[in-house]
Amino acid sequence: MTARRDTLIEAFLAAQGWAGAARSHLAGDASFRRYERLVADGRVAVLMDAPPPAEDTRPFIKIAHHLIQLGFSAPEILAADERAGLLLLEDLGDDTYTRVLDGGGDEHTLYERAVDVLIDLHRRPRAEAVPPGLPPYGNGRLLDEAFLAPQWTYPAFAGEVLPEQTRRAYGDIWLKLLPLVQSGQKTLVLRDYHVDNLLWLGDRDGIRACGLLDFQDAVVGHPAYDLMSLLEDARRDLGEGLKTTMMERYRAAFPDLDIDAFNTAFSILAAGRHAKVIGIFTRLCQRDAKPDYLVHIPRVWRLLEAALENPALGEMKDWFDTHMPASMRVIPELPK
Repeated sequence: MTARRDTLIEAFLAAQGWAGAARSHLAGDASFRRYERLVADGRVAVLMDAPPPAEDTRPFIKIAHHLIQLGFSAPEILAADERAGLLLLEDLGDDTYTRVLDGGGDEHTLYERAVDVLIDLHRRPRAEAVPPGLPPYGNGRLLDEAFLAPQWTYPAFAGEVLPEQTRRAYGDIWLKLLPLVQSGQKTLVLRDYHVDNLLWLGDRDGIRACGLLDFQDAVVGHPAYDLMSLLEDARRDLGEGLKTTMMERYRAAFPDLDIDAFNTAFSILAAGRHAKVIGIFTRLCQRDAKPDYLVHIPRVWRLLEAALENPALGEMKDWFDTHMPASMRVIPELPK
């Protein structure tokens, strides 16, 4: 952080009555955002430092207000300087799902609450669930994400970019699949709904016990997306049978759900997300010198392979087997 940025932060904190507060770094993520815990006179809060133009705090503010209005546990916005990219947030604590699970927390209970949040959200009419002006999870965005594995992981092994004809074939297959996720009900999609972005708030009841973070990239899309993001986590393996149990819990809440269509959309969205994540983890290493995420790549390939077993994705499976075979489904070497 530059001296100029630090001076800007100090002025922001002083203006909000937090001058001289003790500041401690909190775990960040793969973005350019940073987080600090503030402690002063028995008060606690969290500073989000999201420097523009790389980051924009306005979507976070919008979605946080919306989720709170719906009765969910998102952090309240205590103060904001949108132009500077600084937010003062309610401190919801350190008990991320990841930390609680690592400490022996009850996996079934935690996932049950997270699934119940989605059930509650998806039961609401679209006009209630989705704030005005939210962008759709359109084909262009889904395609861009699905192309990240061919764009970054293929060259890491082949030593050259994907041939144009092969690239076009990949895109053509996706364009056949995406209508299957664009039809039917649409809802608010938080997009990064997984254990690193969920908090266990044991002093709150029901769905409010599941705190929500990192939702600034929310869009309007298929209700299967966040459920898939939760149950096919790039960073951890779920306990035996848990995915099936939670899928059944979700489906039971929607007795009129077309199970086959939902499962197909789930698999298509899973394939796209996993291809995105494989590409992003490779890019973080190759371009940004952040190799820590590489350890997860074999797991994400297993999840992608499982999604490709859905009969609707047969042509996509053939493409991957031909152009990104088993020899590419491992951790790429670090750049020299």
